[in-house]
Amino acid sequence: MSTTNQQVLHSAFQSALTYLANLDRASVAATVDLHTLRTRLAKELPQQGLPPQQVIDDLIADVEGGILGSAGGRFFGWVIGGSLPAALAADWLTATWDQNAALYSCGPAAAVVEEVAGGWLKQILRLPMSASFALVSGCKMAHVTCLAAARNAMLAKQGWDVEQMGLTGALPIRILANRQRHGSVECAVRLLGMGRASIVDLPEDELGRVRPEGLEKELQRHADSPTIVILQAGDINTGACDLFDLLIPIAKSHSAWVHVDGAFGLWAAASPRLRHFVKGVEGADSWATDGHKWLNVPFDCGYAFVAHPNAHQAAMSHRASYLTFDADARDQIDWNPEWSRRARGFPTYAALRQLGHEGVAALVERCRAHAHALVTRIGQLPGAEIMSVPTINQGLVRFPDPHPGATDSDHARRTDEIIAAILDSGEAFFTGSNWNGHRVMRVSVCNWQTSDDDVERAVNAVAKILAQRP
Repeated sequence: MSTTNQQVLHSAFQSALTYLANLDRASVAATVDLHTLRTRLAKELPQQGLPPQQVIDDLIADVEGGILGSAGGRFFGWVIGGSLPAALAADWLTATWDQNAALYSCGPAAAVVEEVAGGWLKQILRLPMSASFALVSGCKMAHVTCLAAARNAMLAKQGWDVEQMGLTGALPIRILANRQRHGSVECAVRLLGMGRASIVDLPEDELGRVRPEGLEKELQRHADSPTIVILQAGDINTGACDLFDLLIPIAKSHSAWVHVDGAFGLWAAASPRLRHFVKGVEGADSWATDGHKWLNVPFDCGYAFVAHPNAHQAAMSHRASYLTFDADARDQIDWNPEWSRRARGFPTYAALRQLGHEGVAALVERCRAHAHALVTRIGQLPGAEIMSVPTINQGLVRFPDPHPGATDSDHARRTDEIIAAILDSGEAFFTGSNWNGHRVMRVSVCNWQTSDDDVERAVNAVAKILAQRP
């Protein structure tokens, strides 16, 4: 390696270590605004290149204050995990090795690591070992992969080869889904050409779970239509899981394909104490989840699993004379929507080895406990209100306007003001949402680093802000 390469990599390495070491002391929220970042970064593109060391030094300086502390334990926004030490190190090596994880022939070790990691994931999540799988960029592409397999299988039953003939002339596919579904599901349906209008909202209970009688009634309508039922493990607001042990048999009795959006909630299966929340989920036809959420691997890592490998492979695979396929090894492009792709199996492999079965279970249980503590303790503060105690690791609170005659709009404004003040404090990071007609603050915990001290700091920060804003 040249001296220049050594210097620039050493500089990046030292900056990374400094960032990680300061996570506990730095603001979790951004400390500079959009204008500042644009002023720093929107430089004139040089006619001639710059020395690598200068490029990296400038980049480190120019993004200062614009990097969220989402890798640390005080970040409770959206559903964002951190990066386990082994997973982060493996991700650095992934970029260094720079393997194209498309075929065994162009990345032998990457292919075998992915094959092994897929098997381990099925064990951890208690899914059928006969299921096929794909490591994709995130849960949205996991939905695309799984629903492409579903589309193939459901239309094949009608004698229609969708991969050859497309959708024009095919029977329309009905999609029955929880009304509280995540937006990535709708995006996947649109990308696959089935259209948002194909989705029928299913009635749900007070926790946002599909009602069995509502599913049965809807399945009986247009009973001859090919149908996909989409259930969820982990509502984005409450963390509630659909009643799979009741709903999946109903769907199967009508020959429907069942897909599960388990972006974070599917990981409850890893815990003996929590897996009752996803009882019966293994009976579905496909499942989607994220590694960069609760497994705590770096971003760009989702998982798709399909109980019908033939449909999965038919929807994804392609053959060309210039590609070198292996008769014995697993070629990743047979199962993925991507061809050229980074070897994301390395961080997953490393994370699972670092944690093991018991470590994954402990991580899930610990995050649930912290989420429960945050919601109940913040919700009991003067000026706060508990809206939903976490089922797993998502919960809701709000901050009502204390003035007499305050309206829902006043409560919403007050809630957003308190959230903004928390971010300004730098002590914790929460995000807002709308739920059952109310503006709320979401509490989401899925970071391996979150500790009792982090919870204490967050609660104290909220208490201080509420005391200053009577």
